[in-house]
Amino acid sequence: MADTKGFSSIETPGYVGFANLPNQVHRKSVKKGFEFTLMVVGESGLGKSTLVNSLFLTDLYPERIIPDAIEKQKQTVKLEASTVEIEERGVKLRLTVVDTPGFGDAIDNSNSFGAILEYIDEQYERFLRDESGLNRRNIVDNRIHCCFYFISPFGHGLKPLDVEFMKKLHSKVNIVPVIAKADCLTKKEILRLKCRIMQEIESHGIKIYPLPDCDSDEDEDYKEQVKQLKEAVPFAVCGANTLLEVKGKKVRGRLYPWGVVEVENPDHCDFIKLRTMLITHMQDLQEVTQEVHYENYRSDRLAKGIKGKENGVKAERDNSSQVVSNSVLGEKDRILQEKEAELRRMQEMLAQMQARMQAQQ
Repeated sequence: MADTKGFSSIETPGYVGFANLPNQVHRKSVKKGFEFTLMVVGESGLGKSTLVNSLFLTDLYPERIIPDAIEKQKQTVKLEASTVEIEERGVKLRLTVVDTPGFGDAIDNSNSFGAILEYIDEQYERFLRDESGLNRRNIVDNRIHCCFYFISPFGHGLKPLDVEFMKKLHSKVNIVPVIAKADCLTKKEILRLKCRIMQEIESHGIKIYPLPDCDSDEDEDYKEQVKQLKEAVPFAVCGANTLLEVKGKKVRGRLYPWGVVEVENPDHCDFIKLRTMLITHMQDLQEVTQEVHYENYRSDRLAKGIKGKENGVKAERDNSSQVVSNSVLGEKDRILQEKEAELRRMQEMLAQMQARMQAQQ
């Protein structure tokens, strides 16, 4: 009789067991870990680094040196990628944050987004090359899954640079607009600025990351959460890494003469909503990057490659036909020269015969 120790009998008739597949996927995913790449873009002094550190409770820039005004005049846009391994309750996340120091700081910002576009395309190209290679088992995904674009709270909407940047990048990356340093504005000013920004985004045809619609079978709490997140765009946030004591409990916030702005208080700013959006839709951001932005790049790249090959074949055909035509011309010239030489010899022989006949007479 076979030993069945460790196997439980199936009591429910018609039960196979593939309902357990999600648990297998979950265990495998947790073991492998997750990768996510976030890009932050905006002018200097808008609190990008502080917000990122606040979001992930880590210090991504421990040795950052901030340039002075004279250095900023000569500074060009450069990209700095910082990677950190975060573990929470056994789940590992390999987070890469790409910062863009120098963006929007120059007198002429017409080429501010050139380096950023190039970097995004480089990551797509690297992934395409790795995906087409022989060893595809351990491909590192450095593609930009989400871009936080920081908008200054001190204007009356979007600047021309904001519009141009988002129009250049909205077909390549998931853009999430963020109003920086929202503690500078009153609630009415924030609502007015949000409405103005969304109107300008729509009028300029800019496509920002669309939060996915809920399925009909989702629970009501989740539907309400997604509804609130959609209404909060663009997210008005402020960041802080300082722990302060408010009413007997420790909170992260900013201390002002008139009181404390609590970063994680939904009544003070949209920090919690932004973090909720990023965490709960992290998988969707990766899927949109893979299925929309990367596929667009891949199809364009392959189309250009095929066109390039066709042009190469055409050029080769033209070259070969040129060689053939040259050889044909060379053959004709040779025959013509031989005929001319033969004609000269015949003329010389005729001249000699005439000379002898005259001598005989």
